[in-house]
Amino acid sequence: MPLPQAEQAFFDASEAMLITDAAQRILAVNPALEALVGLDEATLRGRSPDCFVAPQQGASQCLADWQLLLQEEQGRLEMLLHDARGAARPALFSFRRVRDAAGAVSHHVVTLTALDRALSEPRRRASREAYFDALTGLPNLRLVTQLLQDAIAHAQGAGETLAVCCLDIDHFKRLNDQLGELAGDRLLASFARRVSHLLAGDEVLARIGGDEFVLLLHRQPDEAFLERLLTAIRQPLLLDGQSLRLTASIGVTLYPDDEQEGDVLLRHATQAMYRAKQRGRNTYHRFDPGHDRQLQVRQAQRERFARAIDNDELCLYYQPQVDMGSGRVTGLEALVRWQHPERGLLAPGEFLPVVEGTPLAASLGEWVIQRALSQLSAWQEAGIELPVSVNISPVHLLQADFVVRLEQLLAHYPQVAPQRLKLEVLESAAMHDIQAALEAIHRCKALGIATAIDDFGTGFSSLTYLRQLPVDLIKIDQSFVRDMLVDANDMAIVESVIYMAKRFGRPMLAEGVETLEHARALAGLGCLQAQGYGIARPMPPEQLPTWLATWPGRGEWQRLG
Repeated sequence: MPLPQAEQAFFDASEAMLITDAAQRILAVNPALEALVGLDEATLRGRSPDCFVAPQQGASQCLADWQLLLQEEQGRLEMLLHDARGAARPALFSFRRVRDAAGAVSHHVVTLTALDRALSEPRRRASREAYFDALTGLPNLRLVTQLLQDAIAHAQGAGETLAVCCLDIDHFKRLNDQLGELAGDRLLASFARRVSHLLAGDEVLARIGGDEFVLLLHRQPDEAFLERLLTAIRQPLLLDGQSLRLTASIGVTLYPDDEQEGDVLLRHATQAMYRAKQRGRNTYHRFDPGHDRQLQVRQAQRERFARAIDNDELCLYYQPQVDMGSGRVTGLEALVRWQHPERGLLAPGEFLPVVEGTPLAASLGEWVIQRALSQLSAWQEAGIELPVSVNISPVHLLQADFVVRLEQLLAHYPQVAPQRLKLEVLESAAMHDIQAALEAIHRCKALGIATAIDDFGTGFSSLTYLRQLPVDLIKIDQSFVRDMLVDANDMAIVESVIYMAKRFGRPMLAEGVETLEHARALAGLGCLQAQGYGIARPMPPEQLPTWLATWPGRGEWQRLG
């Protein structure tokens, strides 16, 4: 009889299962097997599972295969079985030997999965080709998809956990190229046998393509099982006299935590497997449904923002930059806004975090440059000749064709001198790839375009930037300027940045100047260029002429040097 702790699961299982003693005499069958063969347990008890082999041509070979299978610790064999009515059908027999504490065989657990009903021999062969992988003999994607749907139904009914695991051999393509295709096939077959030996009788291993395998487990695999699986895979494998060491990446998703259809569960397990590869391979990663929902939301937000660019829903506001010594307006910073049809005008903090680090950042950057050049052209006709600074993201700056695309955009506005466009590069942008950033900034400088380092002081290599990068302006980050009058640490940072900029002979500009007290303190430290709410808030372009007309009357902000 089944072990006490497994008895209920044995009888509730949706798969047909039986247990035999060491001599292959049937001890117990579950209701699913009784329904499959049309015989009850009382009739089957004490008989051999050989009675399920269909009595037709080739039966002797099936029996021989069955006996060979019984000599293995576990395995799988596709055979014909017959029911009480004499109907024959192909079935997958999964077999596992169970040993006692002394190491002797105590019983066998056999799981039967019927593949079709009443098939002729030609159709049986076609069925095997349709359902099984020719190389490894394992179920293929078509069969494992059906088995997965059955397993989901069982998990729903029994209130149990189902684990779907995706396994992929690390660097298999490189191994296959080195060893040759035939040796690569033998490697896959050996890998399949090794993993199969770790599975229980009702657990399924399938090959769904290439070096990708799927495990169906009727339980939640704990860390110990997954580590044991990875350790087994890492053991040396002898192939054509050569000792090879494989590693694999495993992705796991659990039903009903991840309550999806079978194809979605497979996709989620595959996503988790790729995450394991990103983490360095030779490890496992569990799919997180909550995190996936967040990713879906972010993806939807990105798609909506891409439509905003295409639909011309974005606009630029401009914030003046001034010299507090002479009172001269030195330039403008272009700041993007989203005129959302339903939500109204959105500030950058409401949409830029979704865009950062994605290809959309480059698309947005190109849009900003084009719109800034267009506005420069319009202002030039109106007699306003101020340079405009635009912010460039790391993704955009480090694109291989960044300067080429910039030249193309400039060519569309030949009336605008390149010196009128300035680039503001985040300190972190150069940190991504200092050599690529150096090359891009040098090429921009050759075009006549000046570059500023934005948010200076927030990175970790400020001295390196000052020494290496050919920047024309240092912008002191507003997070330090805003609290410099009340926070001694922020004041110390501002003083240090100003000192470094002076030592390296670089002009500087302070952001976040909100009060006249800020302006006087900065001027006292030697920083005269500034922008911030105390001077002017960002404004739409049509408001700039009025602000320019009123600025000279604010004498208290001028002649501070």
